[in-house]
Amino acid sequence: MTTVAVPVHEAPLDQRVLVGNPPPTELTEKLLHTVWRPLPHLKWMLLVTGAGTALLGAAMLYTFLTGVGLWGNNIPVAWGFGIVNFVFWIGVGHAGTFISAFLVLLNQTWRASINRLAEAMTLFAVSNALLFPILHLGRPWFAYWLIPYPATMRIWPQFRSALPWDFFAVATYFTVSLLFWYVGLIPDLAGVRDAAPGVTRRRIYGVFALGWRGSARQWHHYTAAYGLLAGLATALVISVHTVVSFDFAITNLPGWHSTIFPPYFVAGAIFSGFAMVFTLLIPTRRAFRLERVITERHLDAMAKVFLTTSLIVAYSYIVEIFLAWRSHEPYERYTMLVFRPRGTYAPEFWIMMVCNVFVPQIFWSRRARTSPLTLFVASILVNLGMWTERFVLIITSQARDFLPSSWHVYVPTPVDGAILLGSFCFFGFLYLLFIRWVPFIAAHEIKHLSYELGRGAEPRDPPAGARAGERTTPVGEGLLAEFQSPSQLSRALESLREMGHSRLDAYSPHPVEGIGDALGLRRSVLSRFTLAGGVLGALTGYLGQWWISAVDYPLNVGGRPLHSAPAFIPVTFELTILFAALATVLGLFLKAHLGALWAPVDEAFGLEGAFLDRFWVAVTPTEESRGSIEERLVNLGALRVLPFGRRP
Repeated sequence: MTTVAVPVHEAPLDQRVLVGNPPPTELTEKLLHTVWRPLPHLKWMLLVTGAGTALLGAAMLYTFLTGVGLWGNNIPVAWGFGIVNFVFWIGVGHAGTFISAFLVLLNQTWRASINRLAEAMTLFAVSNALLFPILHLGRPWFAYWLIPYPATMRIWPQFRSALPWDFFAVATYFTVSLLFWYVGLIPDLAGVRDAAPGVTRRRIYGVFALGWRGSARQWHHYTAAYGLLAGLATALVISVHTVVSFDFAITNLPGWHSTIFPPYFVAGAIFSGFAMVFTLLIPTRRAFRLERVITERHLDAMAKVFLTTSLIVAYSYIVEIFLAWRSHEPYERYTMLVFRPRGTYAPEFWIMMVCNVFVPQIFWSRRARTSPLTLFVASILVNLGMWTERFVLIITSQARDFLPSSWHVYVPTPVDGAILLGSFCFFGFLYLLFIRWVPFIAAHEIKHLSYELGRGAEPRDPPAGARAGERTTPVGEGLLAEFQSPSQLSRALESLREMGHSRLDAYSPHPVEGIGDALGLRRSVLSRFTLAGGVLGALTGYLGQWWISAVDYPLNVGGRPLHSAPAFIPVTFELTILFAALATVLGLFLKAHLGALWAPVDEAFGLEGAFLDRFWVAVTPTEESRGSIEERLVNLGALRVLPFGRRP
């Protein structure tokens, strides 16, 4: 087959996905070989980041044994680097969920080249974030007290406080992000299983692939589950950092008590998350020579989102300052108009403004949006600016509260610095392990796009003894026919159904439109699992909080009623999403028959790795119709026909 390159600037917008439109077999080699061909200097990078991770562990252990007095926290600045780092890392994780979930719902095909990497970044960022509230407790070995359970003393968390809301929000965010990432990874784990050299690696990846074979029925339920999880994860993009913002917005400190915080925090989280995606993506793209997969179009689209969120953040800064000026509240005015821009932390304030407001304006130029070096440098500066923003927000409002006699300057200690540096090294260490052992590009999605652009797999000679129409030994109970394009697959299924055969299935490296109709598959029932899980989660969350707060452990908090319905909404919402996601994955596991490490098609002769780039029809004929079906399949363009299954 002659290959025709499609110039990226001449193709329609929806086709500017893969420069040169590489064929699927080339994509398989390009995207999956990274798992068993590591970068030349990966060991040294792992050594450096591992040493930084050890530094983090040592600083944490020192804190455990000595106490948080090692930090620079004081009165009134009780929240120091620990909470600054927590808010920063939670924000970094938002871009992964945004790219993976929100853009799925918007049907943005350009996300396919970067979503896997961004999803993994979310998990690593949230893993980092989870460390800091536990450390900040002072007695981290009692962190489990945050979990509502019938303790010996019958003391429950106070659900009218934003801090328990954080626990449920972050735990739900991590769990749903992990499920979403793993579900999206299953088809590519199966690809690595089939293509990896060595029996041991194939067995290991085969276990994690859960018996995935790419059958039409599996794809049918998979696409439904992925869409449902995308919808649930999208809600988390909005809710998680909104809940984190309540830690500040419901207090009365100058600079914190503001209704602008929820949208401001969400926009800032996506902004900082995209900055971290660029920081990881640009070197990875260069190291693995992925310019044909992560193209200039991807960089341009991401930079536009980057610029848009920077404008929202800049607008939020302006509104913050305007509201302080308009309030005529002296403490608010002093904090926002005097102390932040001209006080002790003025350098941090202006670093924040320059990096977050002025640096992204360069992306009004398309040349800057498609320049990897410009994007990388800008992302580093924005990461610095967004961490500094959290520092300015958290520290300045505490350092200048309503009592001038208690004003104090916060100065971080070497232990604070070691934990901060170690957290970045820990993040990098996890990322390097990820790109070493896991396919970090969604190969099945990229191949889907490649076929949509009109490229099929290249013709190849079938193995000896497996020529089209030639029987092989042993004779199986069914027949597998190999085709080289989705259209041939659909025609073969329709022809076999017209012949009256109903025991059919299809296997493909990616979902094929219309295959479900050709096989007569009904609409997936996974949405019912999702609904049932969501209802159960909502009832568990709301009724559990009501029983704890109004019946088992009644406590007057600021004169609020024991049944405080508005205060129960955040936890109820998070548990609704959590239970719905768990039920969706359970439904996928049951309906797609995941976990079955053997199937009859595994007995086909010469089939190893064949599901990676080809399309197969499986039919179980009667003995009388076997010959006519083989002939029909060959006439329909089958490259080869193989028996499968064990005859009794």
